[in-house]
Amino acid sequence: MTRPNPALRESATFDRRAIAEIQRAAETGIYDIRGWGAKRPLPHFDDLLFLGASMSRYPLEGYRERCDTDVVLGDRHAKHPLHLDIPITIAGMSFGALSGQAKEALGRGASLAGTSTTTGDGGMTTEERGQSKHLVYQYLPSRYGMNPDDLRKADAIEIVLGQGAKPGGGGMLLGQKISARVAGMRTLPEGIDQRSACRHPDWTGPDDLAIKILELREITQWEKPIYIKIGATRTYYDVKLAVKAGADVVVVDGMQGGTAATQDVFIENVGIPTLAAIPQAVQALQELGVHRKVQLIISGGIRTGADVAKAMALGADAVAIGTAALIALGDNSPRFAAQYEALGSAPGFYDDFQDGRDPAGISTQDPELAKNLDPVEGGRRLANYLRVLTMEAQTLARACGKSHLHNLEPEDLVALTVEAAAMARVPLAGTTWIPGALA
Repeated sequence: MTRPNPALRESATFDRRAIAEIQRAAETGIYDIRGWGAKRPLPHFDDLLFLGASMSRYPLEGYRERCDTDVVLGDRHAKHPLHLDIPITIAGMSFGALSGQAKEALGRGASLAGTSTTTGDGGMTTEERGQSKHLVYQYLPSRYGMNPDDLRKADAIEIVLGQGAKPGGGGMLLGQKISARVAGMRTLPEGIDQRSACRHPDWTGPDDLAIKILELREITQWEKPIYIKIGATRTYYDVKLAVKAGADVVVVDGMQGGTAATQDVFIENVGIPTLAAIPQAVQALQELGVHRKVQLIISGGIRTGADVAKAMALGADAVAIGTAALIALGDNSPRFAAQYEALGSAPGFYDDFQDGRDPAGISTQDPELAKNLDPVEGGRRLANYLRVLTMEAQTLARACGKSHLHNLEPEDLVALTVEAAAMARVPLAGTTWIPGALA
């Protein structure tokens, strides 16, 4: 075995990954496309801590005192707002990006846990609708698979203006994933690469969005809550405009949010961290006098019950998970280590969701690979995961003396780093200092 020469020094600027990417680009002449979300280190929920109760606060006893978790979404204008048992929802992911089995499993798991799941680009599948007690229907710039009948079958409508992994960019679905069924639902040719538009073709600004929201309300008899989803960038202004356009719910997706396929340069270099987006969104809602009246859903890098509780303490009404839900189904499982290795990857690293060769049967349209995911078992696993997230969040809320997750507040948090303190607008631990705050 050759031992590395200790005199060798790697460049901090041109490290091995940068060199490999330059060599790959020079060899192929194409940019890198992948799935997942940002992989660079970013300030995140791990940089925050809760201040548990002791003398100045009174904790709740876990076995005898309740800590409720329910949430109502969309009661500003809709006749039938969503009543969910837990504030953790499943983010929009398309049939096409995901297999039919994966979409069914997401619906099953969400329903078992008492929450909602969301369609995605390309329309609504019968399996998904059939297994989802609460289904949010995405209305996207591409209009792929969109029809008024499916709007009426949904329990809420989410107008997508942006996504955390690619705000300002559209989606991609490569030809190997355009099966006959996917092509039929999207009215596209089979086997041909497809790109989704980056903006709605018939809108030029917020006034057009207000008109579109009114149209959707009339089509659905004012029954369905209308969400607006934005990628986190100029969050303060975007949230204000969304509310003024008539949104019942605003979904803010931070740059740690995942995608099925887009350029790596986009994922790693556009947007702002989830942690930075939440206080901006809350400030916008508070200034308009609609915080807790227009609900705020946060997504992008939610992994644990601690992440859920911290997002809610910062002012979110609920969170949405995407990547974590796929991992719960079986994505990147060690069970498929040999298959990942054959693809030049490994469990924990696989992000080529665009290729359609996912051995876990999740991000594929290959019927043989898709058989590797049992939707019933996948749904069971997802429901278990959602229950764990909820119990973890309840544990932390009780420790802070809160009888409902919505009672968590920024005062319950401190930050470990100056960056996190400035972004989350909570004090640096052991001080009263909030960087950037006016004295």
